[in-house]
Amino acid sequence: MPATTRERGLEAAVELLGAEGVRALSHARVDERAGLPPGSTSNWFRTRRALLGGVVDWIADRERADFDRTALPAIEGPDGLIDGLCAMVELQTGAFAVRTRARYVLFLELAGDPELGEPLRRQRREFEEWTEAIVVAVGIPDPVPATRALMALGDGLLLHRLTVDPDLDIRPAIERAVRGLTVS
Repeated sequence: MPATTRERGLEAAVELLGAEGVRALSHARVDERAGLPPGSTSNWFRTRRALLGGVVDWIADRERADFDRTALPAIEGPDGLIDGLCAMVELQTGAFAVRTRARYVLFLELAGDPELGEPLRRQRREFEEWTEAIVVAVGIPDPVPATRALMALGDGLLLHRLTVDPDLDIRPAIERAVRGLTVS
């Protein structure tokens, strides 16, 4: 199904954020990048704040759809967790790299804005809960701190790949962390 003009505008806004940062985001630039008539984006999002809110919601919706836990295979054992985490980092720094950059830009930009940042923080909490359930199922002791450690490692690997070394072999770091956490 073809994207609506509103969806094209939101996709263009994410591309701008992910490629050029928050200062690049304007209604006019979104219209231009999306190939929309001037004023289209401001018809949907009257203010820059409303546009940021629309982008935050769009990213959260896309991530929920792309990482629907009911559609993914069950992860069994430490090897399955290692494979799953590697696949997640690969996707976030590969096919979804622009969106990942945009999410980080928004996290930083909206850190002090409880209202606009809430959909991203809620999305993060849902992902943490999902990861914790997997950590429990895999049998890793102390699942809350283990989950936090894996999430922090994942963030570090994502940022490293997006900013420093796009070809970094992530498997050794993830494998070492998971194996270290499985020791009781």
